Amino acid sequence: MNDFLLSILLGIVEGLTEFLPVSSTAHLRIVEALLRLDLHDAYWKMYTIVIQLGAILALPVYFWNRILKFLSTFPRGESGNRNFFTHPLGLTLIAFVITAVPSFLLKKQIGQNLENLWVMAWALFIGGIIMWLVDALCRSPRTLRMEEMSLPQAAWIGFVQIASAVFPGTSRSMSTIAAGQSVGLSRSAALEFSFFLSMPTMVVATAYDLLKTLRHSNDETGLATLVMTGHNWVVLIIGAVVSFVVALGVVAWFMNWVRARGFMPFALYRIVLAVILFALLMRGLS
Repeated sequence: MNDFLLSILLGIVEGLTEFLPVSSTAHLRIVEALLRLDLHDAYWKMYTIVIQLGAILALPVYFWNRILKFLSTFPRGESGNRNFFTHPLGLTLIAFVITAVPSFLLKKQIGQNLENLWVMAWALFIGGIIMWLVDALCRSPRTLRMEEMSLPQAAWIGFVQIASAVFPGTSRSMSTIAAGQSVGLSRSAALEFSFFLSMPTMVVATAYDLLKTLRHSNDETGLATLVMTGHNWVVLIIGAVVSFVVALGVVAWFMNWVRARGFMPFALYRIVLAVILFALLMRGLS
């Protein structure tokens, strides 16, 4: 496939799936397997990380006003009854630390599962079932806004998000949304906190992966030395821009959708996709 068309395709896939609870990692890996692509050299590894950063940029752009509001009220909050440990920004940081430390310690296990389509299929399927049950059973939220969240709620969400790091296909968005709903958050509050938690989590994770990829491109790991040509830069920029634009549209649409309709269609999609992936794997997809 032409590199420019491939970049547009991968940018669209990344932008569409990064913040929906369906796993961008699984979708990019499935596209790679179906199209018989080889995205394992230093350049394409770096490319997939950069387009993820493009998608991440959509969050501060979309939530700019909310971020400024939280910064201006930190740490006391709008009503003056909050502190560092209960303000939305403090809760985001706490949940991030709870996720980041175990995930870093489990990085070898994470690396072993990263390309495994069987693990992704099971994660999609089990995550879909969990999401379906949580959305169906947790219909009486006691926390309607992110500003009303408590420390235990944030800590639980951070803990559950570890699963998305260890088992690719789980989806950060799915794990944080389901965890939030299970401890009394409304759909919109769970989704918004999921987006805020994604910002530090994904920036740190992708920056770490990018540095590791660039470093390994010049050592004994076998990856080819990364040499950027004008063609490479254009392909990279196209993917990052497409990912950003698509992700920005998805975030805006998803926030409005969830307020009115909930997460059930995404749970069903995960289950159907998992069944299709199981069938393809049994027929030799790798």
